[in-house]
Amino acid sequence: MRIAVVGAGFGGIAVAHLLRQAGFRDLVIFDKAGGVGGVWRDNTYPGCACDIPAPLYSYSFALNPDWSQRFPPQPEILAYLQRCVRGFGLEAALRLGTEVTAADWTGQAWRVTLGDGTTETFDVLVPAMGQLSRPVVPVLAGAEDFAGPAMHTARWDPGVDVTGRRVGVIGTGASAIQLVPAIAGAAAHVSVFQRSAPWTLPKPNRRYGPWRRALNRRLPALMRAARAGTWLLTVITGKAVTGNRPARLAVWALSSLQRLVQARGIRRRVTPDYAMGCKRVLFTGDWFRTLRRRDVELVTADIDGVTATGVRTADGVLHACDILVYGTGFAATEFLTPTRITGRDGRALHDEWRAGAFAHLGIAVPGFPNMFLVYGPNTNTGNTSVVYFHEAQARYIVQAVRLLAARGPVEVRAEVAAAFDAEMQRRLGASVWAGCDSWYRTDAGRVVTNWPGMAGEYAARTARLDEADYTTVPAAPGPAGRKEEAAEA
Repeated sequence: MRIAVVGAGFGGIAVAHLLRQAGFRDLVIFDKAGGVGGVWRDNTYPGCACDIPAPLYSYSFALNPDWSQRFPPQPEILAYLQRCVRGFGLEAALRLGTEVTAADWTGQAWRVTLGDGTTETFDVLVPAMGQLSRPVVPVLAGAEDFAGPAMHTARWDPGVDVTGRRVGVIGTGASAIQLVPAIAGAAAHVSVFQRSAPWTLPKPNRRYGPWRRALNRRLPALMRAARAGTWLLTVITGKAVTGNRPARLAVWALSSLQRLVQARGIRRRVTPDYAMGCKRVLFTGDWFRTLRRRDVELVTADIDGVTATGVRTADGVLHACDILVYGTGFAATEFLTPTRITGRDGRALHDEWRAGAFAHLGIAVPGFPNMFLVYGPNTNTGNTSVVYFHEAQARYIVQAVRLLAARGPVEVRAEVAAAFDAEMQRRLGASVWAGCDSWYRTDAGRVVTNWPGMAGEYAARTARLDEADYTTVPAAPGPAGRKEEAAEA
């Protein structure tokens, strides 16, 4: 088996490692960027950190004794992934700075087209590009006329110094809620443009001193216990998001108490007007205090447009800005875009997913043999570590590759995928995520990102691949090529 993994973030690294452990060593990991890490490589804005406790935001097979705090900053997470790549022996498999622009099923294998126009052939294709890889910048009238630097948080320019500058931050999502407290005080003034107030919970961060890190190294069981304890906490938040009334009331009360204590004077403007969990619930200890600073302004009027010198809102006020930052999220529902993938009988994946992406268990799509997704449709989590889902998918993919190694090319049965998708949409249609506009839903209202239940359910359903779910695809005769030049540029 020759295997192509596309993406060198948490998901791609997990599946590559477990495949190699299973004996599949002819493997290449492509990434268009110059380094590993995925979102943790791309997001370098001030204050960037994890909002899932570190004991759970790591591989179960590579626990890290050296986290400096419960919610580690971006540089630590990136360094952890880099160490994992080295420790797993994956460096030789990396093809960094190499974009996969297309993949076509030839009848027996996948012909992968690279950014330079060359092609290579693989038996197995594993897209692991994630849901949060393509930043979204809203179309605002006059944005092209803005005279200063303008950037998305996921494309932070380290050469831009906010010290003494007037900064406009558009959005109040997960990145803005970290960025604004980090730059307030250094910037001369920060204007925060809010479309909808986020639900928040206190962030119980704590530092891990040298003694704790030494104990972690000497007693690995301590790390496993911390992981189990963190898991139990996410079970409570998970039940709150997925409909358990007592858990929901408890989390709602905690969020409301946080605003009552920390948002004096601005509480009305920072109280969400939609159901808790409908959009991502954010963890913070300093968001409301920062918004109450004299040098920080919370703007709730709609944005009318951008001028050369700032942002004009619908109430006619021009908010002067020297720098604009877009904390406006990602095109999470546009899976695998812009890579062009063509399956059996010339099926274009983009066309198959025109009404919204779907895949059996978020992993396999009928008509696309030997292709298995990591972090595919309906595998995002609204309450726990997505790394847990990545591991479950990686273990399932190992079983799938073993199956096709024994039987030849396989694809998931159409009726199996259809039944799974119908279940997902039925359950999601009754969920909190169907109640408001968010990055979880397509424009038509279909929830394509999130898993509707608890993480434990997903792990159980992917623990054993059911061979009856798959059908063998007759392979075209002839050996698979190793590398070939594109016919014509």
